[in-house]
Amino acid sequence: MIRVDRNRVHRPRRPGQSGVAALGIAALVWIAGTGCAPDSAADAADTGPTVQAGSEPAFQDTIPGIDEQRVTAVVRASERVAPSVVAVNVLRTQQVRMRDPFFDDFFGGFFGPSPGQTQLRQVPSLGSGFVLDESGVILTNDHVVRGAERILVTFPDGRDAEAELIGTDEATDVAVLRVDVPDLPLSPLGRSDDLRIGEWVIAFGNPFGNLISNPEPTVTLGVVSALRRHIVPGQDERGFYLSMIQTDAAINPGNSGGPLVNALGEVVGMNASIFSRSGGSEGLGFAIPIERVLRIADDLIEHGRVRRAWLGLEVEPVDADEFGRTRGVRVARVADGSPADRAGLSEGDRLVEMRGVRLTTPLDFEAVLLDLRAGDPVDVTIEGRGTPLTVRTEERPSVVAERVTVLRDLEVVTLSAAIRQEHGVASQAGALVTGVAPRAQNVLGLRAGDVIVGVNNRPITSATELAAAIEALPAGSRVRLVLERNRGLVTRDFVLGR
Repeated sequence: MIRVDRNRVHRPRRPGQSGVAALGIAALVWIAGTGCAPDSAADAADTGPTVQAGSEPAFQDTIPGIDEQRVTAVVRASERVAPSVVAVNVLRTQQVRMRDPFFDDFFGGFFGPSPGQTQLRQVPSLGSGFVLDESGVILTNDHVVRGAERILVTFPDGRDAEAELIGTDEATDVAVLRVDVPDLPLSPLGRSDDLRIGEWVIAFGNPFGNLISNPEPTVTLGVVSALRRHIVPGQDERGFYLSMIQTDAAINPGNSGGPLVNALGEVVGMNASIFSRSGGSEGLGFAIPIERVLRIADDLIEHGRVRRAWLGLEVEPVDADEFGRTRGVRVARVADGSPADRAGLSEGDRLVEMRGVRLTTPLDFEAVLLDLRAGDPVDVTIEGRGTPLTVRTEERPSVVAERVTVLRDLEVVTLSAAIRQEHGVASQAGALVTGVAPRAQNVLGLRAGDVIVGVNNRPITSATELAAAIEALPAGSRVRLVLERNRGLVTRDFVLGR
Protein backbone atom coordinates (compact mmCIF):
# COMPACT_ATOMS: atom_id res chain seq x y z
CA MET A 1 0.00 0.00 0.00
CA ILE A 2 1.37 3.42 -0.96
CA ARG A 3 0.83 6.13 1.62
CA VAL A 4 0.81 9.77 0.40
CA ASP A 5 1.96 12.49 2.76
CA ARG A 6 -0.46 15.37 1.99
CA ASN A 7 1.68 17.84 3.97
CA ARG A 8 4.64 17.56 1.66
CA VAL A 9 5.65 20.54 -0.39
CA HIS A 10 6.11 19.75 -4.06
CA ARG A 11 9.66 20.15 -5.33
CA PRO A 12 10.32 20.51 -9.05
CA ARG A 13 12.67 17.94 -10.53
CA ARG A 14 16.17 18.86 -11.56
CA PRO A 15 17.02 18.53 -15.26
CA GLY A 16 17.43 14.87 -16.14
CA GLN A 17 15.85 13.67 -12.92
CA SER A 18 12.85 12.06 -14.62
CA GLY A 19 14.86 9.37 -16.39
CA VAL A 20 16.95 8.52 -13.31
CA ALA A 21 13.84 8.22 -11.14
CA ALA A 22 12.21 5.93 -13.68
CA LEU A 23 15.22 3.61 -13.75
CA GLY A 24 15.29 3.52 -9.93
CA ILE A 25 11.63 2.56 -9.74
CA ALA A 26 12.12 -0.15 -12.37
CA ALA A 27 15.02 -1.61 -10.37
CA LEU A 28 12.94 -1.70 -7.18
CA VAL A 29 10.10 -3.42 -9.02
CA TRP A 30 12.51 -6.06 -10.40
CA ILE A 31 13.98 -6.69 -6.92
CA ALA A 32 10.54 -7.02 -5.36
CA GLY A 33 9.41 -9.37 -8.12
CA THR A 34 12.44 -11.71 -7.90
CA GLY A 35 12.65 -11.73 -4.13
CA CYS A 36 16.30 -10.71 -4.29
CA ALA A 37 17.79 -8.71 -1.44
CA PRO A 38 21.18 -7.11 -0.85
CA ASP A 39 23.86 -9.63 0.21
CA SER A 40 25.80 -7.30 2.45
CA ALA A 41 25.77 -4.04 4.32
CA ALA A 42 27.67 -2.48 1.45
CA ASP A 43 25.00 -3.60 -1.00
CA ALA A 44 22.35 -2.23 1.33
CA ALA A 45 24.08 1.15 1.32
CA ASP A 46 23.88 1.22 -2.47
CA THR A 47 20.10 1.37 -2.34
CA GLY A 48 20.27 4.87 -0.79
CA PRO A 49 19.20 6.22 2.56
CA THR A 50 15.72 5.57 3.91
CA VAL A 51 13.68 8.80 4.15
CA GLN A 52 10.82 9.10 6.61
CA ALA A 53 7.59 10.60 5.18
CA GLY A 54 7.37 14.27 5.96
CA SER A 55 11.07 14.58 6.82
CA GLU A 56 12.10 16.39 3.59
CA PRO A 57 13.07 20.04 3.91
CA ALA A 58 10.43 22.47 2.61
CA PHE A 59 11.08 23.77 -0.91
CA GLN A 60 11.53 27.36 0.29
CA ASP A 61 14.26 26.14 2.69
CA THR A 62 16.32 24.75 -0.20
CA ILE A 63 16.73 28.16 -1.90
CA PRO A 64 18.18 30.85 0.38
CA GLY A 65 16.14 34.07 0.46
CA ILE A 66 13.17 32.82 -1.55
CA ASP A 67 10.67 34.05 1.08
CA GLU A 68 12.09 37.56 0.74
CA GLN A 69 11.87 37.31 -3.05
CA ARG A 70 8.14 36.62 -2.81
CA VAL A 71 7.58 40.02 -1.21
CA THR A 72 7.66 42.07 -4.40
CA ALA A 73 6.95 45.77 -4.87
CA VAL A 74 3.40 44.84 -5.85
CA VAL A 75 2.91 42.91 -2.60
CA ARG A 76 4.28 45.81 -0.53
CA ALA A 77 2.13 48.34 -2.39
CA SER A 78 -0.97 46.17 -1.92
CA GLU A 79 -0.36 45.78 1.80
CA ARG A 80 0.14 49.53 2.11
CA VAL A 81 -3.04 50.63 0.34
CA ALA A 82 -5.61 47.84 0.83
CA PRO A 83 -6.64 48.81 4.41
CA SER A 84 -7.86 52.22 3.17
CA VAL A 85 -10.01 50.91 0.27
CA VAL A 86 -13.74 50.68 1.01
CA ALA A 87 -16.89 49.30 -0.56
CA VAL A 88 -19.57 51.94 -1.21
CA ASN A 89 -23.07 50.43 -0.92
CA VAL A 90 -25.89 52.54 -2.36
CA LEU A 91 -29.70 52.34 -2.27
CA ARG A 92 -31.73 54.11 -4.96
CA THR A 93 -35.42 54.15 -5.75
CA GLN A 94 -36.01 53.03 -9.31
CA GLN A 95 -38.97 52.06 -11.46
CA VAL A 96 -38.96 48.28 -11.90
CA ARG A 97 -41.13 46.21 -14.28
CA MET A 98 -43.17 43.53 -12.55
CA ARG A 99 -42.70 40.13 -14.16
CA ASP A 100 -45.73 38.23 -15.47
CA PRO A 101 -44.68 34.53 -15.13
CA PHE A 102 -47.47 33.20 -17.38
CA PHE A 103 -46.86 35.63 -20.24
CA ASP A 104 -43.04 35.61 -19.98
CA ASP A 105 -42.75 31.81 -19.75
CA PHE A 106 -45.23 30.91 -22.48
CA PHE A 107 -45.19 33.86 -24.90
CA GLY A 108 -41.95 35.66 -24.12
CA GLY A 109 -40.04 33.77 -26.80
CA PHE A 110 -42.45 35.07 -29.48
CA PHE A 111 -43.41 38.52 -28.27
CA GLY A 112 -40.62 39.44 -25.83
CA PRO A 113 -41.25 40.23 -22.16
CA SER A 114 -44.72 41.29 -21.12
CA PRO A 115 -45.35 45.03 -20.84
CA GLY A 116 -46.56 44.33 -17.29
CA GLN A 117 -46.82 46.91 -14.57
CA THR A 118 -44.05 48.93 -12.99
CA GLN A 119 -43.53 49.91 -9.41
CA LEU A 120 -40.97 51.87 -7.43
CA ARG A 121 -38.42 49.80 -5.56
CA GLN A 122 -35.23 50.42 -3.65
CA VAL A 123 -32.44 48.95 -5.76
CA PRO A 124 -28.97 48.31 -4.28
CA SER A 125 -25.70 48.91 -6.13
CA LEU A 126 -22.07 48.91 -5.17
CA GLY A 127 -18.85 50.72 -6.01
CA SER A 128 -15.54 51.47 -4.35
CA GLY A 129 -13.75 54.36 -2.68
CA PHE A 130 -10.68 55.24 -0.62
CA VAL A 131 -10.02 57.17 2.59
CA LEU A 132 -8.44 60.59 2.10
CA ASP A 133 -7.90 61.96 5.62
CA GLU A 134 -8.43 61.47 9.35
CA SER A 135 -11.68 63.45 9.36
CA GLY A 136 -13.40 60.58 7.55
CA VAL A 137 -13.36 61.99 4.01
CA ILE A 138 -13.77 59.26 1.39
CA LEU A 139 -13.46 59.77 -2.37
CA THR A 140 -15.46 57.89 -4.99
CA ASN A 141 -17.12 58.43 -8.39
CA ASP A 142 -20.16 60.63 -8.91
CA HIS A 143 -21.85 57.87 -10.90
CA VAL A 144 -21.46 55.47 -7.95
CA VAL A 145 -23.56 57.66 -5.61
CA ARG A 146 -25.72 59.60 -8.08
CA GLY A 147 -29.34 59.54 -6.93
CA ALA A 148 -28.49 57.68 -3.72
CA GLU A 149 -30.97 57.77 -0.86
CA ARG A 150 -28.66 55.90 1.48
CA ILE A 151 -24.90 55.31 1.36
CA LEU A 152 -23.23 52.66 3.53
CA VAL A 153 -19.45 52.32 3.55
CA THR A 154 -17.86 48.95 4.39
CA PHE A 155 -14.22 48.83 5.50
CA PRO A 156 -11.87 45.88 4.84
CA ASP A 157 -12.06 44.87 8.53
CA GLY A 158 -15.84 44.42 8.19
CA ARG A 159 -16.96 47.66 9.88
CA ASP A 160 -19.97 49.48 8.36
CA ALA A 161 -20.62 53.22 8.57
CA GLU A 162 -23.38 55.46 7.22
CA ALA A 163 -21.85 58.05 4.87
CA GLU A 164 -22.86 61.65 4.28
CA LEU A 165 -22.59 63.03 0.74
CA ILE A 166 -20.50 66.22 1.04
CA GLY A 167 -20.52 67.11 -2.64
CA THR A 168 -20.39 65.74 -6.14
CA ASP A 169 -19.33 66.91 -9.58
CA GLU A 170 -20.95 65.18 -12.53
CA ALA A 171 -18.67 66.76 -15.15
CA THR A 172 -15.52 65.17 -13.68
CA ASP A 173 -17.24 62.13 -12.08
CA VAL A 174 -15.88 62.85 -8.59
CA ALA A 175 -17.83 62.66 -5.32
CA VAL A 176 -16.86 63.30 -1.68
CA LEU A 177 -18.30 61.35 1.26
CA ARG A 178 -17.69 61.64 5.00
CA VAL A 179 -18.03 59.02 7.74
CA ASP A 180 -17.73 59.34 11.50
CA VAL A 181 -15.27 56.52 12.21
CA PRO A 182 -12.12 56.78 14.36
CA ASP A 183 -8.64 55.50 13.53
CA LEU A 184 -9.05 55.26 9.78
CA PRO A 185 -6.14 53.99 7.64
CA LEU A 186 -5.29 56.61 5.01
CA SER A 187 -4.45 56.13 1.35
CA PRO A 188 -0.90 57.34 0.55
CA LEU A 189 -1.10 59.93 -2.24
CA GLY A 190 1.25 60.15 -5.21
CA ARG A 191 1.33 62.05 -8.50
CA SER A 192 0.03 61.24 -11.94
CA ASP A 193 1.93 63.98 -13.77
CA ASP A 194 5.17 61.97 -13.64
CA LEU A 195 3.68 58.62 -14.69
CA ARG A 196 5.47 56.77 -17.47
CA ILE A 197 3.86 54.62 -20.13
CA GLY A 198 4.68 50.99 -19.37
CA GLU A 199 5.20 51.32 -15.61
CA TRP A 200 3.35 48.99 -13.24
CA VAL A 201 0.07 50.10 -11.69
CA ILE A 202 -2.39 48.30 -9.42
CA ALA A 203 -6.18 48.70 -9.45
CA PHE A 204 -8.08 48.25 -6.18
CA GLY A 205 -11.81 47.85 -5.72
CA ASN A 206 -14.78 45.57 -5.27
CA PRO A 207 -15.59 44.04 -8.67
CA PHE A 208 -19.02 42.43 -8.76
CA GLY A 209 -19.12 43.16 -5.03
CA ASN A 210 -22.72 41.99 -4.61
CA LEU A 211 -21.62 38.50 -5.63
CA ILE A 212 -18.61 38.34 -3.29
CA SER A 213 -19.23 38.54 0.45
CA ASN A 214 -15.68 39.31 1.56
CA PRO A 215 -15.11 42.97 2.52
CA GLU A 216 -11.44 43.03 1.48
CA PRO A 217 -10.69 44.76 -1.83
CA THR A 218 -9.50 42.95 -4.94
CA VAL A 219 -6.07 43.74 -6.41
CA THR A 220 -5.33 43.55 -10.15
CA LEU A 221 -2.04 44.34 -11.85
CA GLY A 222 -1.26 46.02 -15.14
CA VAL A 223 0.71 48.81 -16.73
CA VAL A 224 0.07 52.40 -17.75
CA SER A 225 -1.07 51.86 -21.34
CA ALA A 226 -1.40 55.52 -22.29
CA LEU A 227 -1.76 59.00 -20.81
CA ARG A 228 -4.05 61.98 -21.54
CA ARG A 229 -6.72 59.84 -23.20
CA HIS A 230 -10.03 61.51 -24.16
CA ILE A 231 -13.03 59.18 -24.03
CA VAL A 232 -16.08 59.88 -26.18
CA PRO A 233 -18.80 57.31 -25.42
CA GLY A 234 -20.70 55.27 -27.95
CA GLN A 235 -24.47 54.96 -27.91
CA ASP A 236 -24.59 52.45 -25.04
CA GLU A 237 -21.66 53.82 -23.04
CA ARG A 238 -21.52 56.33 -20.24
CA GLY A 239 -19.82 59.64 -19.87
CA PHE A 240 -17.26 61.96 -21.43
CA TYR A 241 -13.85 61.82 -19.80
CA LEU A 242 -10.87 64.01 -20.66
CA SER A 243 -7.13 63.45 -20.19
CA MET A 244 -7.44 60.06 -18.49
CA ILE A 245 -4.89 57.43 -17.48
CA GLN A 246 -5.37 54.27 -19.55
CA THR A 247 -4.41 50.91 -18.03
CA ASP A 248 -4.76 47.22 -18.81
CA ALA A 249 -5.15 46.36 -15.10
CA ALA A 250 -8.50 44.56 -14.88
CA ILE A 251 -11.27 47.02 -13.94
CA ASN A 252 -14.78 45.58 -13.68
CA PRO A 253 -18.19 46.82 -12.51
CA GLY A 254 -17.78 47.59 -8.82
CA ASN A 255 -14.20 48.86 -9.20
CA SER A 256 -15.48 52.38 -9.95
CA GLY A 257 -14.20 54.87 -7.40
CA GLY A 258 -11.35 52.67 -6.20
CA PRO A 259 -7.73 53.84 -6.35
CA LEU A 260 -5.18 53.22 -9.09
CA VAL A 261 -1.81 52.83 -7.36
CA ASN A 262 1.82 52.92 -8.51
CA ALA A 263 4.52 50.43 -7.50
CA LEU A 264 5.44 52.62 -4.51
CA GLY A 265 1.99 52.14 -3.02
CA GLU A 266 0.84 55.69 -3.84
CA VAL A 267 -2.57 56.58 -5.29
CA VAL A 268 -2.13 58.12 -8.75
CA GLY A 269 -5.72 57.96 -9.99
CA MET A 270 -9.34 56.98 -9.39
CA ASN A 271 -10.85 54.11 -11.42
CA ALA A 272 -13.75 55.48 -13.44
CA SER A 273 -14.55 53.77 -16.72
CA ILE A 274 -13.96 50.78 -18.97
CA PHE A 275 -14.53 50.01 -22.62
CA SER A 276 -16.24 46.63 -22.80
CA ARG A 277 -18.43 44.65 -25.17
CA SER A 278 -18.96 41.90 -22.60
CA GLY A 279 -19.59 44.02 -19.49
CA GLY A 280 -16.29 42.91 -17.93
CA SER A 281 -12.67 43.91 -18.29
CA GLU A 282 -11.15 43.75 -21.78
CA GLY A 283 -7.89 45.48 -20.95
CA LEU A 284 -9.19 49.01 -21.56
CA GLY A 285 -9.61 50.73 -18.21
CA PHE A 286 -9.42 54.43 -17.41
CA ALA A 287 -8.66 56.38 -14.26
CA ILE A 288 -9.04 60.06 -13.36
CA PRO A 289 -5.65 61.65 -12.53
CA ILE A 290 -5.27 62.12 -8.78
CA GLU A 291 -4.41 65.83 -9.09
CA ARG A 292 -7.81 66.49 -10.66
CA VAL A 293 -9.60 64.35 -8.07
CA LEU A 294 -7.96 66.26 -5.19
CA ARG A 295 -8.66 69.67 -6.75
CA ILE A 296 -12.34 68.85 -7.20
CA ALA A 297 -12.55 67.39 -3.68
CA ASP A 298 -10.91 70.49 -2.18
CA ASP A 299 -13.42 72.78 -3.90
CA LEU A 300 -16.39 70.67 -2.84
CA ILE A 301 -15.22 70.55 0.79
CA GLU A 302 -14.15 74.21 1.08
CA HIS A 303 -16.70 75.95 -1.14
CA GLY A 304 -19.50 73.46 -1.72
CA ARG A 305 -19.01 73.78 -5.49
CA VAL A 306 -16.31 73.48 -8.13
CA ARG A 307 -14.62 76.77 -9.04
CA ARG A 308 -14.07 76.16 -12.73
CA ALA A 309 -11.52 78.22 -14.59
CA TRP A 310 -12.83 80.59 -17.27
CA LEU A 311 -10.78 82.17 -20.06
CA GLY A 312 -13.61 83.81 -21.96
CA LEU A 313 -12.86 82.18 -25.27
CA GLU A 314 -14.41 79.42 -27.32
CA VAL A 315 -12.51 77.21 -29.72
CA GLU A 316 -13.30 75.12 -32.75
CA PRO A 317 -11.45 72.43 -34.73
CA VAL A 318 -9.35 73.30 -37.75
CA ASP A 319 -9.29 71.35 -41.02
CA ALA A 320 -11.32 68.29 -40.01
CA ASP A 321 -11.12 65.47 -42.57
CA GLU A 322 -13.69 62.83 -43.51
CA PHE A 323 -12.53 60.63 -40.63
CA GLY A 324 -13.28 63.34 -38.08
CA ARG A 325 -9.60 64.02 -37.38
CA THR A 326 -8.54 67.61 -36.82
CA ARG A 327 -5.15 69.25 -37.15
CA GLY A 328 -5.43 72.16 -34.81
CA VAL A 329 -7.52 74.43 -32.62
CA ARG A 330 -8.72 77.89 -33.55
CA VAL A 331 -10.29 80.65 -31.46
CA ALA A 332 -13.94 80.93 -32.52
CA ARG A 333 -15.06 83.69 -30.16
CA VAL A 334 -13.60 85.94 -27.46
CA ALA A 335 -15.87 87.51 -24.85
CA ASP A 336 -15.43 91.26 -24.37
CA GLY A 337 -13.54 92.12 -21.20
CA SER A 338 -12.67 88.47 -20.52
CA PRO A 339 -9.22 87.23 -19.42
CA ALA A 340 -8.51 86.11 -23.01
CA ASP A 341 -9.55 89.51 -24.35
CA ARG A 342 -7.31 91.35 -21.89
CA ALA A 343 -4.38 89.08 -22.73
CA GLY A 344 -4.65 89.89 -26.44
CA LEU A 345 -6.24 86.77 -27.92
CA SER A 346 -8.37 87.32 -31.02
CA GLU A 347 -10.89 85.41 -33.08
CA GLY A 348 -9.09 83.30 -35.68
CA ASP A 349 -5.90 82.82 -33.63
CA ARG A 350 -4.59 79.29 -33.98
CA LEU A 351 -3.65 77.82 -30.60
CA VAL A 352 -0.60 75.56 -30.70
CA GLU A 353 0.13 74.78 -27.06
CA MET A 354 -1.38 75.47 -23.68
CA ARG A 355 0.29 74.81 -20.33
CA GLY A 356 2.87 72.66 -22.12
CA VAL A 357 0.24 70.45 -23.81
CA ARG A 358 0.08 70.44 -27.60
CA LEU A 359 -3.44 71.22 -28.85
CA THR A 360 -4.62 69.01 -31.69
CA THR A 361 -8.35 68.93 -30.99
CA PRO A 362 -10.74 71.10 -28.93
CA LEU A 363 -10.82 68.29 -26.36
CA ASP A 364 -7.12 68.93 -25.68
CA PHE A 365 -8.03 72.53 -24.87
CA GLU A 366 -10.96 71.48 -22.65
CA ALA A 367 -8.78 68.95 -20.80
CA VAL A 368 -6.24 71.62 -19.87
CA LEU A 369 -9.01 73.96 -18.77
CA LEU A 370 -10.56 71.19 -16.67
CA ASP A 371 -7.40 70.93 -14.59
CA LEU A 372 -7.15 74.66 -13.85
CA ARG A 373 -8.52 76.53 -10.87
CA ALA A 374 -10.00 79.98 -11.10
CA GLY A 375 -7.08 82.40 -10.64
CA ASP A 376 -4.42 80.12 -12.15
CA PRO A 377 -2.19 81.67 -14.84
CA VAL A 378 -1.80 79.67 -18.04
CA ASP A 379 0.68 80.14 -20.89
CA VAL A 380 -0.82 79.93 -24.40
CA THR A 381 1.34 79.55 -27.52
CA ILE A 382 -0.19 81.04 -30.67
CA GLU A 383 0.93 80.25 -34.20
CA GLY A 384 2.95 83.11 -35.64
CA ARG A 385 3.73 84.73 -32.29
CA GLY A 386 7.14 84.13 -30.79
CA THR A 387 6.31 84.66 -27.14
CA PRO A 388 3.49 82.76 -25.38
CA LEU A 389 0.69 84.84 -23.88
CA THR A 390 -0.05 84.47 -20.18
CA VAL A 391 -3.76 84.43 -19.40
CA ARG A 392 -4.94 84.50 -15.78
CA THR A 393 -8.13 82.50 -15.44
CA GLU A 394 -11.19 83.68 -13.55
CA GLU A 395 -14.25 81.99 -12.15
CA ARG A 396 -17.14 82.05 -14.60
CA PRO A 397 -19.27 85.09 -13.77
CA SER A 398 -22.78 84.21 -12.60
CA VAL A 399 -24.64 87.03 -14.29
CA VAL A 400 -28.30 87.20 -15.29
CA ALA A 401 -27.41 87.05 -18.97
CA GLU A 402 -26.04 83.52 -18.48
CA ARG A 403 -29.26 82.19 -16.97
CA VAL A 404 -31.09 80.80 -19.98
CA THR A 405 -33.93 78.35 -20.20
CA VAL A 406 -32.52 76.15 -22.91
CA LEU A 407 -35.67 74.62 -24.36
CA ARG A 408 -37.28 78.05 -24.88
CA ASP A 409 -34.22 79.27 -26.73
CA LEU A 410 -33.31 76.19 -28.75
CA GLU A 411 -35.14 74.18 -31.39
CA VAL A 412 -33.72 70.67 -31.66
CA VAL A 413 -34.55 67.46 -33.50
CA THR A 414 -33.38 63.89 -32.92
CA LEU A 415 -30.45 62.91 -35.12
CA SER A 416 -31.38 60.25 -37.68
CA ALA A 417 -29.46 58.50 -40.44
CA ALA A 418 -30.97 60.80 -43.08
CA ILE A 419 -30.19 63.94 -41.07
CA ARG A 420 -26.63 62.72 -40.44
CA GLN A 421 -26.11 62.28 -44.17
CA GLU A 422 -27.74 65.61 -45.01
CA HIS A 423 -25.59 67.60 -42.57
CA GLY A 424 -22.40 65.51 -42.73
CA VAL A 425 -22.52 64.72 -39.01
CA ALA A 426 -20.01 62.24 -37.56
CA SER A 427 -21.86 61.49 -34.31
CA GLN A 428 -24.13 58.45 -34.31
CA ALA A 429 -26.72 59.97 -31.94
CA GLY A 430 -27.65 63.33 -30.47
CA ALA A 431 -29.91 66.34 -30.85
CA LEU A 432 -29.41 68.59 -33.88
CA VAL A 433 -29.92 72.32 -33.28
CA THR A 434 -32.21 73.65 -36.00
CA GLY A 435 -33.04 77.03 -34.50
CA VAL A 436 -31.40 79.32 -31.93
CA ALA A 437 -32.86 82.41 -30.26
CA PRO A 438 -30.54 85.47 -30.29
CA ARG A 439 -30.12 85.28 -26.50
CA ALA A 440 -28.83 81.69 -26.71
CA GLN A 441 -26.54 82.65 -29.56
CA ASN A 442 -24.94 85.42 -27.52
CA VAL A 443 -24.72 83.61 -24.20
CA LEU A 444 -23.95 80.04 -25.29
CA GLY A 445 -22.38 80.58 -28.67
CA LEU A 446 -24.66 77.91 -30.16
CA ARG A 447 -25.72 77.97 -33.77
CA ALA A 448 -27.90 75.98 -36.12
CA GLY A 449 -26.19 72.80 -37.25
CA ASP A 450 -24.56 72.08 -33.88
CA VAL A 451 -25.28 68.57 -32.57
CA ILE A 452 -25.65 68.27 -28.79
CA VAL A 453 -24.25 64.87 -27.79
CA GLY A 454 -23.82 65.29 -24.03
CA VAL A 455 -25.08 67.15 -20.97
CA ASN A 456 -22.50 67.28 -18.17
CA ASN A 457 -21.16 63.73 -18.13
CA ARG A 458 -24.15 62.02 -19.76
CA PRO A 459 -24.46 61.12 -23.44
CA ILE A 460 -27.54 62.41 -25.27
CA THR A 461 -29.19 60.22 -27.90
CA SER A 462 -32.32 62.18 -28.80
CA ALA A 463 -34.09 65.54 -28.55
CA THR A 464 -36.45 64.07 -25.94
CA GLU A 465 -33.53 62.86 -23.83
CA LEU A 466 -31.93 66.33 -24.00
CA ALA A 467 -35.16 67.93 -22.78
CA ALA A 468 -35.45 65.43 -19.92
CA ALA A 469 -31.81 65.87 -18.87
CA ILE A 470 -32.12 69.66 -18.68
CA GLU A 471 -35.51 69.50 -16.97
CA ALA A 472 -34.12 67.20 -14.26
CA LEU A 473 -31.53 69.78 -13.19
CA PRO A 474 -32.46 72.35 -10.53
CA ALA A 475 -32.34 76.07 -11.23
CA GLY A 476 -28.87 77.50 -10.74
CA SER A 477 -27.12 74.30 -11.85
CA ARG A 478 -23.95 74.66 -13.84
CA VAL A 479 -24.42 72.86 -17.15
CA ARG A 480 -21.83 71.73 -19.65
CA LEU A 481 -23.03 70.88 -23.16
CA VAL A 482 -20.83 68.69 -25.33
CA LEU A 483 -21.53 69.25 -29.00
CA GLU A 484 -20.20 68.37 -32.42
CA ARG A 485 -19.27 71.23 -34.72
CA ASN A 486 -17.29 70.96 -37.94
CA ARG A 487 -16.91 67.21 -37.21
CA GLY A 488 -15.06 67.96 -33.98
CA LEU A 489 -16.19 68.16 -30.34
CA VAL A 490 -16.44 71.39 -28.33
CA THR A 491 -18.11 72.32 -25.05
CA ARG A 492 -20.32 75.18 -23.85
CA ASP A 493 -20.97 76.06 -20.17
CA PHE A 494 -23.84 78.05 -18.68
CA VAL A 495 -25.91 78.44 -15.50
CA LEU A 496 -29.45 77.13 -15.76
CA GLY A 497 -32.31 79.53 -15.12
CA ARG A 498 -36.03 78.80 -14.94
